[in-house]
Amino acid sequence: MERSVSFDLSGDNELPNDRSSDVGYTANDRRLAYSRSFHHSHSHGPRTPAAKPFLDRTVSTIDMPPEIYSVDGDDVFFGEGKAAAIGKASALRMVLVVFGVLRNGNRQMKRLFLLISLNVAYSTTELLIGLLTGRVGLVSDAFHLTFGCGLLTFSLFAMATSRKKPDHAYSYGYKRLEVLSAFTNALFLMFMSFSLAVEALHAFVQDESEHKHYLIVSAVTNLLVNLLGVWFFRNYARMNIVYRKAEDMNYHSVCLHVISDSIRSAGLILASWLLSLGVENAEVLCLGLVSVTVFMLVMPLFKATGGVLLQMAPPNIPSSALSKCLRQITSREDVIEVLQARFWEVVPGHTVGSLRIQVKSGIDERPLLQYVYDVYHDLGVQDLTLQTDYS
Repeated sequence: MERSVSFDLSGDNELPNDRSSDVGYTANDRRLAYSRSFHHSHSHGPRTPAAKPFLDRTVSTIDMPPEIYSVDGDDVFFGEGKAAAIGKASALRMVLVVFGVLRNGNRQMKRLFLLISLNVAYSTTELLIGLLTGRVGLVSDAFHLTFGCGLLTFSLFAMATSRKKPDHAYSYGYKRLEVLSAFTNALFLMFMSFSLAVEALHAFVQDESEHKHYLIVSAVTNLLVNLLGVWFFRNYARMNIVYRKAEDMNYHSVCLHVISDSIRSAGLILASWLLSLGVENAEVLCLGLVSVTVFMLVMPLFKATGGVLLQMAPPNIPSSALSKCLRQITSREDVIEVLQARFWEVVPGHTVGSLRIQVKSGIDERPLLQYVYDVYHDLGVQDLTLQTDYS
């Protein structure tokens, strides 16, 4: 892996690609962004107003000008009236884009689309039968399936949109949309677990357990459809998975969604069978067992997705390793202390960090910056931003 360090110490500091601007920072404030290869320009001579560097030293913090640069002549990173144009896209265009990606998408996306189509057809049929026959249970179950289809559609949309490349509005790309989709699925399943527990408690208090043949037919049909979905995403049919990519979270959430629906249908079938045998409180027992099972299945995914969205410390890097790196940096003679150290995951497999280091005045900071970059790069931090303050 190539890692290069380029230092330009001559003349006026102009940013490559002609992206110079009026952004500034204080005399003791140096912000340096690093990836696998980085560039640092620094001038010891007096600054002339004719050519200002992209990071210019002023008495203020970094100020973003109203318009920084134009790349293609039409797209501007910032600017009045132009920032809003970036997010403008008609609903028809988004639908066409999604279907275009779906047509050229992978096997999992096509399988999910087939699963959604089957669920929509079944829930529509169940709703019509419930309305025509006056069966409230069928109508309620149809609305439950419709809401679940909406979440699965959001998962499909996240899969399609995450393939887009980073742009000016989303510089890290759209991968985190899959994490958000997985979190939404997990939140829905947590709510379903809670609602099943309330339903079991209500049946126990009111003693409303009864054998309903029409619900048995509905549960069996729903179980068959969901078992097809479980087979589609069988590689993710585990409770604890090491997420290496954002799509792993999304696929796992879809798999847990269909598994939880399958467990719910199986619980209703078991409850009806036990009631036909004369077992008292069978519905309470089965619904309570399903509620606990779904909760235990979903909780690891809920914690993992919530941790990424809340920008917790990366789970793939032990906290002891991060502490050891900080001790190694602090032990250097040219470092006074590490004022701030933050590390988090943008998506699983993409760790970023930010460090603020106070160093001794008058030192050559280039060896220190290279050392810090190498230490954290070997640890698995892809993007590292360093800020050095002189004492």
